[in-house]
Amino acid sequence: MGRYISGMVAGLAVGATIGMIVMPQLDRKTQKKIKKAGYKLLNFAEESYGDIIDFIN
Repeated sequence: MGRYISGMVAGLAVGATIGMIVMPQLDRKTQKKIKKAGYKLLNFAEESYGDIIDFIN
């Protein structure tokens, strides 16, 4: 389980870094769409994590 979490954190860090490099080059409308999709993905990940923890217990 620890390696999985480590992989998720590493992927998040790489994605955030790439996002910071690319984001300023995009127009505002595209930035808003990406931000909205990011929040949806975060909510999905939180729900999935909760479901997995409930399943394990």
